[in-house]
Amino acid sequence: MNTLDKDIRELQKRLSDGLIQRAYRGIVSYMSRLRTVFADQRGERATSGLYQGYFDMTYFALFSDELKERDLKLAVVFNYETFGLEVWLTARNRKIQRRYWELFLNTGYKKHRLVEPAVGIDAIVTAVLATDYSVEDEDSLNAHIVEGVMAFERDIVSFLSEVDARKTP
Repeated sequence: MNTLDKDIRELQKRLSDGLIQRAYRGIVSYMSRLRTVFADQRGERATSGLYQGYFDMTYFALFSDELKERDLKLAVVFNYETFGLEVWLTARNRKIQRRYWELFLNTGYKKHRLVEPAVGIDAIVTAVLATDYSVEDEDSLNAHIVEGVMAFERDIVSFLSEVDARKTP
């Protein structure tokens, strides 16, 4: 069993050649530029700052009027576990997260992956945007990500509108 001291020594050894730092800076830098693409399209007020994370995720949030009025938002995420780019539907707090998770679950939502609430889990619904990509073809990757986020957002907003319509007599 590894102790924290052993883990730290191993990390030091792996960081010694600088490769991990360069790759991490590259990921954070790319996500920062991607965030700017969305901020240019949606406005600075509709785009959060970049959260660099702890080698778990790097992300920024997007706020649309349709989602914001429900205390929901989107997160564009670089997931370090899968090295994939994803989009998540998230909520302002855990209580709202649970309420929407139950809504999606109880209405049989199947379009994207539903994520059960748990400690450390922020997503309600997720979609993978890219797993096999090159950040060196940034314009193409950005276009793919923007298109995927927009499609995900349309799906979520449409679904929520349909649920609302069913409630109204």
